[in-house]
Amino acid sequence: MSERFSPAQRALQERFGTTALADRVSMITMHPMLTDPEKAFIGSRDLFFLSTVDADGQPTCSYKGGAAGFVKIVDDGTIAFPSYDGNGMYLSMGNLQAQAKVGLLFIDFETPNRLRLHGTASVDPNDPLLAEYPGADLIVRVAITNLFVNCPRYIHRYQKLGDSVYVPKPGCATPPAKWKRIDAFGDALPARDVEAIAAAGPAISFDDYMADVAAGQG
Repeated sequence: MSERFSPAQRALQERFGTTALADRVSMITMHPMLTDPEKAFIGSRDLFFLSTVDADGQPTCSYKGGAAGFVKIVDDGTIAFPSYDGNGMYLSMGNLQAQAKVGLLFIDFETPNRLRLHGTASVDPNDPLLAEYPGADLIVRVAITNLFVNCPRYIHRYQKLGDSVYVPKPGCATPPAKWKRIDAFGDALPARDVEAIAAAGPAISFDDYMADVAAGQG
């Protein structure tokens, strides 16, 4: 019996007759080190989804986006990515302090293709890679436990229209998030945001912001 699977996973495999298949798929596809094609795939991505778990065992899933190649291949068994300005709750980054195990899902919606990666995350506030990521608060390094290419048959095809204007770029000022102009948040903004938000325009209501989001102008 493979140690990759929990008793609950094994029970479902047995119920649906996929035990032998699960063992064969894991044996053939799962591995602990990045291959050259996987390095190229991860290095070409401009988004991924990150799953983390808090101290109470509650999982959360977060979208992470940046310029193509924002996930760095450190070595065959390690990747790194930046944590950019968000909503101030630091759910994913805080979860890493309690439970370092993470899951990452990389998807190419145009080809389509996808890769799943599991590992152990660490955050060093003085990580030297911070210098390579303008606008990043933190750098997360993930020591890979295993990864594998996943069947893409259920991935819907989408075509990219452009990069988000909020993605930090070297030598360019990043516009502040529009939601930070919502009047209910004005007196709670951190000091680093106050000047930029004041210069971005007048305060807006939550309803106005949601209308902009619905119109694709969030």
